[in-house]
Amino acid sequence: MKIKVVSLALLVASMGVLAACTNESPDQIRQKTAEETAAVKRDSKAVAEGLKDGLSNKRSVDLNKAPKDELTSLPGITAREADRIISERPYASTHQLVTRHVLSEDEYSQIQDRVVVNR
Repeated sequence: MKIKVVSLALLVASMGVLAACTNESPDQIRQKTAEETAAVKRDSKAVAEGLKDGLSNKRSVDLNKAPKDELTSLPGITAREADRIISERPYASTHQLVTRHVLSEDEYSQIQDRVVVNR
């Protein structure tokens, strides 16, 4: 949202400068402003989606299929814990890591947003 406001402010300011330096009619200026505003809107949306993707660049790890090296890439998961996760397969839900006493509730809370169970 902040990006849109800044982009729009820059667009309006640049259009004001252009309008003062040109011999175009108000209708031509209005049309160009509308076109540029549409472009800024499109570009702002792409930037926002890129930021969202970059910030949430956490891959999900499938507890039922992930190899040991993927499991150990999760925060706080050691090789021993990865072996226990693998030995307790299959899982019906991610929370079964806790109910089956593979991980503590605290350990699970560190990875819960990064694990999934696909059947």
